[in-house]
Amino acid sequence: MEQLIIAGGAGVLAVIILIVGIVNIRSERHGEIEERLGRYTSSEYTAMIAMEGEQSAYHEEPSALAKRLDEALAGREFAQNWRTQLARADLKLTVSEYFSLHIISGVGLFLVSWFIIFSNPIGGVVAGIAGLFIPRFYVARKQSQRLREFERQLPDTLSLWVNALRSGYSVLQSMEAIAKEAPEPTSTEFQRVVQEVQLGIPMENALEHVANRLPSEDLELVNTAVNIQREVGGNLAEILEAISHTIRDRIQLKGEIMVLTSQGRITGWVISLMPILLTMFLMIASPDYMGGMVKNRMCGWPMMGCGLALIGTGAALIQKIVDIDY
Repeated sequence: MEQLIIAGGAGVLAVIILIVGIVNIRSERHGEIEERLGRYTSSEYTAMIAMEGEQSAYHEEPSALAKRLDEALAGREFAQNWRTQLARADLKLTVSEYFSLHIISGVGLFLVSWFIIFSNPIGGVVAGIAGLFIPRFYVARKQSQRLREFERQLPDTLSLWVNALRSGYSVLQSMEAIAKEAPEPTSTEFQRVVQEVQLGIPMENALEHVANRLPSEDLELVNTAVNIQREVGGNLAEILEAISHTIRDRIQLKGEIMVLTSQGRITGWVISLMPILLTMFLMIASPDYMGGMVKNRMCGWPMMGCGLALIGTGAALIQKIVDIDY
């Protein structure tokens, strides 16, 4: 038993060291000039990544292992999707680092669950499989948080844009003012648009890159208005002001829908997680009581599989019911 505890502790320590190493490598800076140049390179890469899936353009020199892993993953469909997801979440990670986090998370949770929590390889395998999805859940959460924050700030952003246009600023100068005055993530996105235009990318493409990083219907409406105004002319300030009122009404309606469906969403999470948490608690508190479920492969395993399938189906149905289109 002591050997198992030592092995589990060593595995946990190795996982912690790997994670700390990745964080330290990504947080290094090489001076003010290189940092500024890195921003321009990174912003161009992030803008084009959702469109063309180009390779990373960070100013840090990657290791030989990272280069080989990037080469092995280059051109794969899932790697292209990962690049898009990381760009939308605004995470400064390469595909190889994101892939490594999947492995570290899965192996680390497998070792911890096997040697420390469950003392059973079956529980470790289940936990390891669940650990493979932890980085994806984190990135998806970062994407949704960033998108919600941007949409919440969009009416105020449009008001600032309208005031800048009426003060005599051009469209690009107005975006530059927004990049300086608006909070995150609006300031970062508009700063990227300004930098891309200064690098020679057409404004239509720069705005399209923002829409790829932030897939919002409200932003698509703004981009369409700006592109039409650039082609046929018109008073852009009045158009953006009307769009701002429309978006405010949409946000208010969205908030009312979220309030009305909150009980259903919470109920879905509780019903889905309660049997899983109860099973884990019983396996820790009374291993002999739950051991028969794991040891009996003819009956126990099919029952657990059917239970997980039914839990997943019920959770999906509840989320589908409370997901209201507006």
